[in-house]
Amino acid sequence: MIVHCMPLLLTLAGITTSPLHPDEASAIGEPVLLTDPTFFLKAGESYFDPDTKRVIFQAIEHPKEGQEPDDDYGMYLGDLTFNNDGAITGLNNITRLSNEGSANTCGWFHPEDDSLVMYATTTTPLVDGDIPGYQRGTGRYRWAFPPKMNIVSKNLKDNSVTQIITDDKHYLAEGSWSPDARHVVYCSLASGAGDIYITDLQTGENRLIVGDEGYDGGPFFSPDGKRIVYRSDRRGNDLLQLYVSELSFDENGSIVGIEKEYQLTDNEHVNWGPFWHPNNRFIIYATSEVSHRNYELFVCDADSGKADGTTRYGIRRRRITHADGFDGLPVFDTSGKWLMWTSKRETGTSQLWVAPFLFELDAGPAVMGH
Repeated sequence: MIVHCMPLLLTLAGITTSPLHPDEASAIGEPVLLTDPTFFLKAGESYFDPDTKRVIFQAIEHPKEGQEPDDDYGMYLGDLTFNNDGAITGLNNITRLSNEGSANTCGWFHPEDDSLVMYATTTTPLVDGDIPGYQRGTGRYRWAFPPKMNIVSKNLKDNSVTQIITDDKHYLAEGSWSPDARHVVYCSLASGAGDIYITDLQTGENRLIVGDEGYDGGPFFSPDGKRIVYRSDRRGNDLLQLYVSELSFDENGSIVGIEKEYQLTDNEHVNWGPFWHPNNRFIIYATSEVSHRNYELFVCDADSGKADGTTRYGIRRRRITHADGFDGLPVFDTSGKWLMWTSKRETGTSQLWVAPFLFELDAGPAVMGH
């Protein structure tokens, strides 16, 4: 195991911050930089552990002098630091989890066992440079789908690695545990296009849940475990739309399919990285609606109507970020007090940022636009 302890840039009492755009002030507090751009060439797709003490993320380090940077992301773990008022101030004790040279993505924490994490990995370096992938337009936005990428769990106590879902011929990734840790939802390219599967770890049953034409992926369970949110390119136009599906269960509690699917976005933009707010009613996501060179974060309603009988999907849409450059891959901690995302603000490179989430999700009438 390689451990890197990296001091962050010092700008304000030992904390690197970003000034808020005036239109962001009602939505988030002052953003704090978590990853050091002098150490990481780029970092992204980060997730909180259930106790808001640690973060798992993918990154590429700056190479040593005379060497080329890695082509693929490594998987990393870091401890959050706090001030006396309980505010997040940074990230330290950063550890590389994945093997050197392997390609990795989509880390996740076990919801009940704090010694276990999940991520997708090729385990060994890639040997085929012709890796299939999704890209938008000129290729400015692209992610790879390497075969032999399987989903594993790692025990942080003894560093043992266990294969959870394996298919050495096709890409498997974008996995996460259900809130009760019984199921894993993930994306597979076994059919040639991205499809969403759910594996019941108790029974071993593996089921296709979403298998429409085009790429369906990026799924996450709702906080109550009864729904999933995901993105889809089922129209085949290189644009992504967001969907929520209500899950169906058998008498033993195993997920066997979906009951209903709801479309949250329907536009000419790339909408991706949807993630649930812990109130189980809203999602946050990134969109190219402003510009394909300036992705921003939005929230919208994903209320099933179970509480008051009124189903609300895709309404009460609000813009959260307004900084120049990319803002994407947003996630909340389990309290909903903290928003973490990947951004190019200030540094010009993709790095991890965190800020207090101040937006009153239930306030105000249903208003479209930004």
